[in-house]
Amino acid sequence: MSPFIGELIGTMILVLLGDGVVAGVLLSKSKAENSGWIVIAVAWAMAVFVGAFISAAASGAHLNPAVTIGLAVAGSFDWSLVPIYISAQMIGAFIGAILVWLHYFPHWAATKDPGLKLAVFSTGPAIPNRLWNLVSEIIGTFVLVFGIFAIKGFTMQDASGAAFNVNLGALGIIPVALLVLVIGLSLGGTTGYAINPARDLGPRIAHAILPIPGKGSSDWGYAWIPVVGPIIGAVIAGLLYIALGRF
Repeated sequence: MSPFIGELIGTMILVLLGDGVVAGVLLSKSKAENSGWIVIAVAWAMAVFVGAFISAAASGAHLNPAVTIGLAVAGSFDWSLVPIYISAQMIGAFIGAILVWLHYFPHWAATKDPGLKLAVFSTGPAIPNRLWNLVSEIIGTFVLVFGIFAIKGFTMQDASGAAFNVNLGALGIIPVALLVLVIGLSLGGTTGYAINPARDLGPRIAHAILPIPGKGSSDWGYAWIPVVGPIIGAVIAGLLYIALGRF
């Protein structure tokens, strides 16, 4: 499997399972209706784990343009591959959103609130304030990307005092999933913690073009925040990682 296909499939699974749990919680007549924020946060973390596990061998499981850009800024990823990875992530997120629409097909007509339908696909602020919504996305994504740098590899000492690098490899998927979980539980209440431009923009485009009954606006006035905020947060994380000597 090529890196492009790995990122596409991994991001597709991420969005299918992540947006799928939001649909289950928000859409009318779902058996999971009203099961709450903790269910959403836990399922998104597990979606990260599953999507990353599937794509790790092929692409390294970025699944997120902010992660890709942050790694490139830090010199840990080839800039020439960035457009390929981001394209795959966007396409995968779009396909994943379409699969959620198909899976919950009868529930769209049964749900009267257009805001709930949009929330299945993309994030939105609890209190609309462009500046502070942007800050929330920057902070949340900074924590994600900086945490990934720490998980990716760190230095320890052996009995003689000599330093050696520890790389968790595929096991690093587990702490990344836990990191996403705690970000959702602690920092996600302000904006819904997109922390991933593809996760928000790809499904938002799907919402705009799919024939969803009574869907309302796709809120394009807000759409730049879950794209720009995560990129800024990732760049800051990459620059700080360099400034600290790459640990």
